[in-house]
Amino acid sequence: MPNTEFSSETDTAKQEESGATRPAGTLTGEQRAAITALLDAVRPVSDELGERFAAHDQQLAVVGGPVRDALLGRASNDVDLTTDAVPQRILELVDGWADSVWTVGIEFGTVGLRKKGLQVEVTTYRSESYSPKSRKPDVHYGDNIHDDLLRRDFTVNAMAVRMPSQEFVDPFGGLADLAEGVLRTPGRPEDSFSDDPLRIMRAVRFAAQLGFELAPEVAEAARDMADRLSIVSAERVRDELVKLLLSPDPRRGIELMVELGIAPYVLPEIPKLRLEIDEHHRHKDVYEHSLIVLDQAIELERARGHEPDLVLRLAALLHDVGKPKTRAFEGPGRVTFHHHEVVGASMSRKRLSALRFPKDVITDVSTLVALHLRFHGYGKGEWTDSAVRRYARDAGSQLERLHILTRADCTTRNRRKAAALARAYDDIERRIEKLAEQEELDRIRPDLDGNEIQRILGVEPGPVIGRAYRYLLELRLENGPMSKDDATAALRTWAAEHL
Repeated sequence: MPNTEFSSETDTAKQEESGATRPAGTLTGEQRAAITALLDAVRPVSDELGERFAAHDQQLAVVGGPVRDALLGRASNDVDLTTDAVPQRILELVDGWADSVWTVGIEFGTVGLRKKGLQVEVTTYRSESYSPKSRKPDVHYGDNIHDDLLRRDFTVNAMAVRMPSQEFVDPFGGLADLAEGVLRTPGRPEDSFSDDPLRIMRAVRFAAQLGFELAPEVAEAARDMADRLSIVSAERVRDELVKLLLSPDPRRGIELMVELGIAPYVLPEIPKLRLEIDEHHRHKDVYEHSLIVLDQAIELERARGHEPDLVLRLAALLHDVGKPKTRAFEGPGRVTFHHHEVVGASMSRKRLSALRFPKDVITDVSTLVALHLRFHGYGKGEWTDSAVRRYARDAGSQLERLHILTRADCTTRNRRKAAALARAYDDIERRIEKLAEQEELDRIRPDLDGNEIQRILGVEPGPVIGRAYRYLLELRLENGPMSKDDATAALRTWAAEHL
């Protein structure tokens, strides 16, 4: 398999004209094997579809992320193809060959297809750009792979493999940047970020996801153009943030967002934490504390055998965002943040709503933020069983996440204090498990349902039923399970006093 493409005079002229071409690297034997394995994995597309396009004088290549990941030895679930055929021509060429075809992205030059269980997307060579105030790109089709790779975000994503010839295409030195672990743009970063400002977010996301550094000129352009993110739709920004948070090192991405001035356009609450002093950990500001909590939550997440958890990671990052608004000075050297968990829950809900997160994610994250301080009233285990029930009831489906978040929130350097907090939380978890075995804490309900309450009180449906239900629920939390007779007697006593 040849190491490089674009050896003809025409292609060389195009490279020189772009001013961005860098010498292509040489594939090692291991990398050649990785490319072969990639093409083997996408058969029959790599053979049958590649030959089908070639027979009609159309180009076809695997491009971008799948090539990068193969060379890095990483698994990739995506199969992205690029071609000089326009969408209508793509449809003609796959007609009768593909098992199914869909055209949801055809407006942007993309046709989806499935063949023998393999799902791929074929996109026409293109360039796209944003006008200064537009939220949607203008898409223009191209006729050569060089220009298509030039418009891609980073050189490590601007490599391709021709099909069926298996020629490796690397006009901008992506292989060398891959080896160095550096993110560069194929052309000028200012042009790249101007064409699609979301690439500023993608830069920090790839830094977190791949462990790469930003080339100095890329970092400078991102800093200078961060305000361009304001024209990108909230949904696209959210999707990049999600990928960043689910990466192996989200802290690195968050730090870059703050350092480069990107955070004010995505999570403006985070950089504001740098100026606040945490009352429990005066050696750290709240920003640093929040990043440590994020790191520790991820460690516990892994230790407990969980997959990367978006809700947990968002809660860890945002759990103290209410502190700047609640800071108060009470005596020499004492700073307090009373009710910051309540304020923080409201702020988290507002921010995640602005980013168009799903309602369940917003609710779960704000619940965790609101509850993250509850454990600190546990003291030395003097909570009653009813208090433990309430703790578990209020956490509901978020109890396991709350366990992790609360443990992660201990960032003290005092080993004795940290050990005492860990023992206390071990104790509360044991008590919850014991009560759960007896009472099914995750499904606590009053001992009488709404229909029974209505029958016993002899009333029609209305607010009274809700009041009675809440009374019985509190009774259940306080005393544990009751018999139907005892619950009925308690309800009648309550009704006599309150109705």
